[in-house]
Amino acid sequence: MEDYYNNYGSQNQTYELSDYYENDIYENDIYDKDNDYKNIDFITYVLTCIIIAIGLPLTLVAIYALFSLVRRGHVAPIYVINLLISDLIQLCYMIVKVAQLDVEIRNIFSSFYLSGLMASVGFMVCIALERYLVIVHPLWYRFRRTIKTSVVVCVLVWVLTLVCAVLFNLFYTKVVMYIIITVFFLPFPLLIFFLVATLKALPASISVPSDEKRRIVGILVLVLLIYTLLILPTIIWFLGDDFNKTLIKLSFMFVKLSPLADLVLYVFMRKGAIDKLLVSVVCCRMDSNQQSISLNDDIISTVSSN
Repeated sequence: MEDYYNNYGSQNQTYELSDYYENDIYENDIYDKDNDYKNIDFITYVLTCIIIAIGLPLTLVAIYALFSLVRRGHVAPIYVINLLISDLIQLCYMIVKVAQLDVEIRNIFSSFYLSGLMASVGFMVCIALERYLVIVHPLWYRFRRTIKTSVVVCVLVWVLTLVCAVLFNLFYTKVVMYIIITVFFLPFPLLIFFLVATLKALPASISVPSDEKRRIVGILVLVLLIYTLLILPTIIWFLGDDFNKTLIKLSFMFVKLSPLADLVLYVFMRKGAIDKLLVSVVCCRMDSNQQSISLNDDIISTVSSN
């Protein structure tokens, strides 16, 4: 998907996919650049600028704050830090796209972009796996979790994704394309399994505090939602043959929103903020239930007196 040419679709149609994020196939004769498409491009441009303006400073602040947790001996934020670093790579590529730099520069950045996007999905799986182990295999996790182990896993993810990106650019074929798509799709059943297995094991996990359980379930649900709503639509589009520009632009815009959505994971890493939010939700539900019970008691007493 990066400034390569490939015969995709019918034999008489050649599509130029200029980068991993947004396809310049729209610049060819396949699509007419009418006013509607120009409006779509303008909206995409504005939204991309907004994402960069919000995401870049917040991501840097979140990485710095999570590093402080790691220095205190916490292991869990390591995968989130690497996820945010992969988001930084994506944001840098967006800056290159918005700035309309030279094609060769965009090619270089786009190679790193694919690696960053694949790493982002990989670290989502690592985060979900780590939270799953806390509940389902707490003893194993307690004695095996070390910063060194987490760093080794992160290095492996970065190396594998970088190798995949390089191979994709150097030896692109349709088979390689489907292999990359398969790699992007594999986390979907894994994330579902981690969430379902964690929910089943949650009542039996007595060694984990209740507030920690809420955070773990929240992280698993959030990771699954980010992947399903923001990443999966683009994967499904690549598997199909529909080249509707509006749908393509919309699916790529969802991917662009993933760095902002990943920032919510930082909130779940900070115990105080998310605990207050969850407690507020629980208190609202309790107040609602109490009001309902009180209303029922008043009705019963009224009927009894009559």
